[in-house]
Amino acid sequence: MPFFISGKTAIVTGAANGVGLAIARHFAEQGANVVCADRDEAKLIDEFGANPESGNGGNSDEAEARNIRIFAGDLRKKLTIKNLISATIDAFDRVDILVNASRQVIASDPLDMEDQAVETLLDQNLMTALRLSQAVAKRMIRQGDELPEDSDMPLGAIVNLSSIAATRTQPGLMAFSISAAALEQMTRAFAVALAPHRVRVNAISFGSVMSASLQEALREDTGMRDMIVDGTPLGRIASPGEVAETARFLASDGAGFMTGQILTVDGGRTLVDAVGAPAH
Repeated sequence: MPFFISGKTAIVTGAANGVGLAIARHFAEQGANVVCADRDEAKLIDEFGANPESGNGGNSDEAEARNIRIFAGDLRKKLTIKNLISATIDAFDRVDILVNASRQVIASDPLDMEDQAVETLLDQNLMTALRLSQAVAKRMIRQGDELPEDSDMPLGAIVNLSSIAATRTQPGLMAFSISAAALEQMTRAFAVALAPHRVRVNAISFGSVMSASLQEALREDTGMRDMIVDGTPLGRIASPGEVAETARFLASDGAGFMTGQILTVDGGRTLVDAVGAPAH
């Protein structure tokens, strides 16, 4: 079955940078209507142009032509989530896909009683995705109420971005690992809860991807690249576009019988015991 998403409406969070940016661009190129959400409005405008109806400059013609809208706000706040969904409906009348790509990685000290990293990353990486998934799923279900009673048409797909750090960790990444593991369990729980409503929920667990943050880390630690490559059977670091293509597959009807799955995209890294290789 083709992995088409053309004509569908997707919300992509974390869309100003890295993998989220790659997913938003790829979805738009594949013909989807895309609402790109992030806290960094300036970067959103720089990447996608301003919304056609706004007067804040940027390449608004490009945004309109590619069926892209931008939304800037802190999605840790419930009101911002409500406004994001309203903006999506105002622009495109519906929402079919949610990609929770917004996430944060910070170092943590497992023995520091004052370290707030676990609380910070659970709020950013888990609770934000949970609240947004709840709100979007309710909208998808309401859209289904407009269909004939005997319709078995899929109502939506939610894709969460996780990490191989959920199962392979280092002490300095304990907080991030906890948030990733919690996100994967949330994915499974939502998949079961939403299955009767024909809304699918899956996740992508990926290893090292050549994002801006990894590029910066590689500049600071010249030996990190070799360590990552040596611990990856395919012998290279993935591009953000490779994760974006996986997200399109999970969002498409081609994955219509997949739900609650954690799809690993890591070049085989979790198949080997690469002690010391960082899960970036």
